[in-house]
Amino acid sequence: MKKKLLIGGGALAVFLIVFFVVRGNRSSEVADVMASVKRGPFKVEIEITGELEAKNSVKILGPSQLRDFRIWNVTIQSIVDEGTVVKKGDWIATLDRSEFQNRFNEKQIELEKANSKYVQTQLDTTLTMRQSRDELINLRYGQEEKKIILEQSKYEPPATIKQHEIDFEKASRAYAQALENNKIKKQQNVEKMREVSAELRKVQSEFSSMTKVMESFNVTAPEEGMVIYEKGWDGKPIKAGSQISMWEPTVATLPDLTKMMSKTYVNEVDVRKVKAGQDVQVGLDAYPDKKLTGKVIRVANVGEQRPNSDAKVFEVAVEIDGTDPSLRPSMTTSNRIIASVIKDAMFIPLECLHSQADTITYVFRKEGINTVKQEVMVGQTNANDVVILGGLQENDRVYLSIPAGMEDDEIALLKEMNGKRKKKEEQQPEEEKKPEKKQPTASN
Repeated sequence: MKKKLLIGGGALAVFLIVFFVVRGNRSSEVADVMASVKRGPFKVEIEITGELEAKNSVKILGPSQLRDFRIWNVTIQSIVDEGTVVKKGDWIATLDRSEFQNRFNEKQIELEKANSKYVQTQLDTTLTMRQSRDELINLRYGQEEKKIILEQSKYEPPATIKQHEIDFEKASRAYAQALENNKIKKQQNVEKMREVSAELRKVQSEFSSMTKVMESFNVTAPEEGMVIYEKGWDGKPIKAGSQISMWEPTVATLPDLTKMMSKTYVNEVDVRKVKAGQDVQVGLDAYPDKKLTGKVIRVANVGEQRPNSDAKVFEVAVEIDGTDPSLRPSMTTSNRIIASVIKDAMFIPLECLHSQADTITYVFRKEGINTVKQEVMVGQTNANDVVILGGLQENDRVYLSIPAGMEDDEIALLKEMNGKRKKKEEQQPEEEKKPEKKQPTASN
């Protein structure tokens, strides 16, 4: 009986030992997550968000002629709701005309003055020319009278005849001078009328232009389409109460919804990978199940700084393939730009990579029951994976995290990387230099 109890107790002890060993192994497997080196097509993708807008659109403009009247900004009093479908000639917005109204009233008074001056000058010149003509007639009569007296005095004494000759000569000269003066006065009056006439035409033209500008404060649609608000300098849509500049007097736009594009911004690190003609996979936040395709059509050459951001970004335009009636301006898009495709590559998750002093890139590779801290050569990366050019083989198993107790192990270095690493001496003081050990260390 005692023997059976001993046998039973031993079996129980063996069972408990096996249970805790297996459970420990399972806990270790759970703790150490691993991945395999895969081989296949590798896509270098850049994932960014964007915003839909029409590739082509018609601008709805306010009165740009206000610059001619030294008015540089004007306020929007009221505007049609964004997204409203309008026809050609429909009302879009009303602009505040109070400042311009003052200039218009002043010009109206100026026009009345110019009209009055023109009429007054016309009357003055008419009166002056009439007086000149009357003077000429009187002088001509006087000349003829002196001529008759001279002809009738041929039987009188020589002295009397001589006096009549002098009187006739004076009358003739007075008439000739008056005739010449009349011509000059006529030319003067013509020039006066030309001057006031030009001034009147100028004021009339300005008043006529201002009348047309006054009408343009009621903005109408140049074509039919859907109204989309223009964005101001701060990136926010303009609305009632906003001001528009006369250098860019766009109130709203009428987009062509048959051809859409996604405008997005790429950071300065990734922009070197983006080129016109690259394929893009486009998703819509509003329609998660809808998948669209497109192409990069333009990459900005000059970076810019977006509001509330310190990073420099470059604008990228992606044209959407085909036509989709569900697409609307300002919808948020998720753009996946396929920068390049490697048809056959080995790759592992980015989480597997580790770095030592920014000079050596390595992974923890499983080798039988041992683990090796292995240097690797890396190539291109995408959001999740990295291409491995050397140091690993297909189907090798690597850790996604640092195995326990492996942090201080030495790295198995690659011969092909000799001379390509950054010199350790450049990063450490002379007294801190240590010789490299190139022998790998295996660890259980």
